[in-house]
Amino acid sequence: MIKFLFVSMSFSLLCIVLSASFSSCERDENSECEEITYYEDVDGDGLGNPDVSITACDQPTGYVSNGSDGDDSIANASPYTGTASVTQGLGSKTTSNLFENGQRIAELGVITSTDNKEWRVPADVNYTDNSFPFAPDLYNPYGDRYTSASSALSAFDENNIVEIDADGEVVTGYIFADNYFELYVNGVKVGKDAIPFTDFNSHIVQFKVTKPFSIAFLLVDWEENLGLGSEVSGGSSYHPGDGGLVAVFKDNSGNTVATTGSEWKAQTFYTSPIQDLSCPSEEGNLRITANCSTADVSDGSKFYGLHWDIPANWMNEDFDDSAWPMATTYTNSTIGVNNKPSYTNFTDVFDDSQDDAEFIWSSNVILDNEVIVRYRVD
Repeated sequence: MIKFLFVSMSFSLLCIVLSASFSSCERDENSECEEITYYEDVDGDGLGNPDVSITACDQPTGYVSNGSDGDDSIANASPYTGTASVTQGLGSKTTSNLFENGQRIAELGVITSTDNKEWRVPADVNYTDNSFPFAPDLYNPYGDRYTSASSALSAFDENNIVEIDADGEVVTGYIFADNYFELYVNGVKVGKDAIPFTDFNSHIVQFKVTKPFSIAFLLVDWEENLGLGSEVSGGSSYHPGDGGLVAVFKDNSGNTVATTGSEWKAQTFYTSPIQDLSCPSEEGNLRITANCSTADVSDGSKFYGLHWDIPANWMNEDFDDSAWPMATTYTNSTIGVNNKPSYTNFTDVFDDSQDDAEFIWSSNVILDNEVIVRYRVD
């Protein structure tokens, strides 16, 4: 016998079906809805009961998109077959807020994976390390707010030039990162982001170096839900945000020596939220989540995170990144910077028609939260 239970909600109508599937749900006539079928996951193993399903716009608590559980009363072995350590649920807060003035709270925390490893979320950063300099401002709502790259360059304090090679040439870097970066050149700490989460800001750095040299960034897409790669946004408590880095480096004569693009290397080391552990895959060193959902949900507290160990010497000049994937590029509109003065004030540098810099990240700009990118300047 087929039983139907209709539950009325403020923004959508859920159809709960026992022993059958049903897909005639509709949202309020003034809203759009992409219906997805979710399956009840009583045993919490990431596999749902194919005979108990919900068709809804947002993933309900206790339901998953994989309906292949033959016995939902017994937890099955994890469907995940990759190389990462797996965590589930929220982490424990260790730092309440790194930047009190910010629009969003920049917490830090820890979470333990199923293989009993402890992971720092969203990342192990050097924000409070006084030996790691803050990068000078290009545009900072709480600091200097330059209206052009030339004015920022003219005002640059020579005391902030980081010397890597005494006989080197001064290179200037212009950087916009969503949300946070730490920059190394040949393994030397050059500058870190002044604002870990939001407001959006940008930076200018200078360093003295000889060619060839390596540029390496640690990039973090911050999160409000520690360990779950998500934040409150657009009425959703679990919205997966996105990342993105654009950077331009010029020599002392003003000639461009490097811009971010597809020739850079990029690897992810923390991916979340994963709603269904059967969706990630790997091809060599490429960590693929193209088949994983990025939908907003009202309750993602039981979602998963994937964590990989970061090589200790990733920032060094001689680090071998030859096996890493190439960076993926993204448009300005995808990252959403066309209304941010920390970017738009400097489009003559970032969007130079002769040396256009592209936004880069790993292959999933939404789900990958801790990413390292590298490039060698010859």
